[in-house]
Amino acid sequence: MVSAMRRSPRWVSWVVVLAACHNDKPPPPPESKPAEHRIDPYAGDREHMVRENIAARGVRDERVLEAMRSVPRHEYVPIDVRDHAYEDRPQPIGFGLTISQPYIVATMTEAAQLHPGDRVLEIGTGSGYQAAVLAEMSAEVYTIEIVEELAKRTQETFKRLGLDEIHTRIGDGYDGWRDAAPFDAIIVTAAPATVPPPLLDQLRVGGRLVAPVGGDDDQQLKVFTRTRDGITERTLMDVRFGPMTGKAKGTP
Repeated sequence: MVSAMRRSPRWVSWVVVLAACHNDKPPPPPESKPAEHRIDPYAGDREHMVRENIAARGVRDERVLEAMRSVPRHEYVPIDVRDHAYEDRPQPIGFGLTISQPYIVATMTEAAQLHPGDRVLEIGTGSGYQAAVLAEMSAEVYTIEIVEELAKRTQETFKRLGLDEIHTRIGDGYDGWRDAAPFDAIIVTAAPATVPPPLLDQLRVGGRLVAPVGGDDDQQLKVFTRTRDGITERTLMDVRFGPMTGKAKGTP
């Protein structure tokens, strides 16, 4: 017992020295999680949207489904309707316009038959959601919006979300984007009575144009494909979109 008590001070001194060596630097501050690792409160809503409202209704392209799972739709609607962003219906975005329902966005994207690196033109940027889905699929996206104030707001949204690779333009989409043509696909998000000829002219051979066509009460979602011999056309479904304005409506 006596010898053990004599050893104890030396043992304690070694503990003190080791502790001092171990604590000579303050512990590093905890690392903050990168943005992509933060909890996304809408992830479950997106998964439900894809499973119940898109895949269950016949959209099969896995790349389209994955893009719809990934793009944060709630970022493209006003704050007061964010809790409804993943419902399968249009939502108001101001200026008398809406963001299309998720099923329609997915259907139009699938009909475009995109491959990575394809050059895509969108007529009617709107909220920017459709363009973001196209970019998520590694397309090179060009998009035109005729409503100047909306276009500027959406450009800010793209900037905030780091989507600097999307090319934007303010103006009438009737004449397309000639200096970026030809395009592998063109998506029109407003309904012309007939498809503007300049858009068909800017499709490369094998390219697809997806657009709602018709009047207010009689519209069909159509796919036009350029072949070496001309343009083929097929109808997907009845739809209801806002009208294409500007030259398409006979107004300047």
